Amino acid sequence: MANEEQKDFNAMLHRDNGMPKIQIVTDEKTIEKYGGTRMYFAPPADYDAVMRTIPCGKLTTVGALRAFFAWKNGADFTDPITAGIFVSIAAWASEQRADNKTPYWRTLKAGGELNPKFPGGVEAQRARLEAEGHIILQRGRTNIKYYVQDYEKALFSLK
Repeated sequence: MANEEQKDFNAMLHRDNGMPKIQIVTDEKTIEKYGGTRMYFAPPADYDAVMRTIPCGKLTTVGALRAFFAWKNGADFTDPITAGIFVSIAAWASEQRADNKTPYWRTLKAGGELNPKFPGGVEAQRARLEAEGHIILQRGRTNIKYYVQDYEKALFSLK
C-alpha cells in the first residue's frame, strides 16, 4: 500500500464489499494448489475481529487465519490475496484509532516472518513482539528478513 497516512482504513475495514461469500473455482491449477473448489472471502472486519482474540505472548499467521475462516465457513480455502490485504487494513485501521487497538503485530507471515507492510515496518513489529517476550532472528545478507524464533511454540489455536 502507498500513502497510508492519507487513507481512512477504518472506513475500509467496515466497507461492504459483498462479503462474506464463497466462490466456486474452476481453474485446475488453483484447485490443485489449494485442494478444492470452494474459495471463501472473509470481510476485512472479520480478520480484525479474529486478530483481536490473540492474547499477549501468543501469535498467529495469515495462513492460520485463512484456514480458520475456510473451516468455519465450510470452504476448501480462503482467498490468499484479499487475506493479506485485509490483515494490513486491520493493522493500519488500528493505528488510526486512539483506542480499541487490534494487536496486529501478533499476526505473522508464513514461516514466522515479520510483516514489513505493517505500520512502522518490521522495526515496530519487532519492538512490540520483543516486549512480549519473543526473540526475533535476522536472516539473509542482502534481502534481510526477520522471523520469530520458534514461533510455532507460541501459536494460538483459533478453533
